[in-house]
Amino acid sequence: MSDQTTCLHQRESRPRRLILAGAHRQPGYCLTCGIRAQSVCSVIDDDDIARLAEVAVETLVLPGRTFIEEGTAATDFYNITSGNVKLFKALPDGRRQIMGFATTGHFLGLAVSDQYAFGAEAMDTVRLCRFSRARMRQLMDDFPRLERRLLAEASNELVAAQNQMLLLGRKTARERVASFLLDRMRDATGPSQDVPLPMTRSDMADYLGLTIETVSRTLSWMRAERLIAIGRGHTVRVTASERLETLAAGEAA
Repeated sequence: MSDQTTCLHQRESRPRRLILAGAHRQPGYCLTCGIRAQSVCSVIDDDDIARLAEVAVETLVLPGRTFIEEGTAATDFYNITSGNVKLFKALPDGRRQIMGFATTGHFLGLAVSDQYAFGAEAMDTVRLCRFSRARMRQLMDDFPRLERRLLAEASNELVAAQNQMLLLGRKTARERVASFLLDRMRDATGPSQDVPLPMTRSDMADYLGLTIETVSRTLSWMRAERLIAIGRGHTVRVTASERLETLAAGEAA
């Protein structure tokens, strides 16, 4: 295969970037937004929410499309209002490492660097509010509580990165899968025992540093041990959360 053909194949295999941006949010929408309570927007009072709506652009990203490209200029923040996103870093040869998953209420792009340190791809249809950094900085000057909330979000990202280092460096396969399920359960907006798993087994394996076979085998073992049960759609139900917590902490016999 020629170098030209190889380069063409690599370009075609990368997720294509497609963002469908609509109009700026209307003030009334932000007042009634269903995820406001769980997002950074919650720190802005009703009387001032119109200021936030003025800088928010509703954006639709189709499944399999990327809306943040690693290494490009970090010009925007993104607040996910529905859907699921996978975060990844790319190697020069086209391989990707899944760094994490984001869902409703997550705020992306908080790194202080001038360039995005990761890529973000929609796993299903994703709706989000896009904020330009320049205009968002103006709001943070006017609303100190917003700046403090964003700093708290950045701190949470740091803690998550440290937990991921522990997971990959020290935990066994069963401990990794248990930790992953518990994290997803905490992020879920539905019943606390229902864990949405919109990602593929391959993505789970990549994120956990395991093979697909090991992930599938571990989930089957958990079902046999009655730690989890198969839920409806792309979900599992945690049926023994205390035992799963013990397993994730490395305290199981």
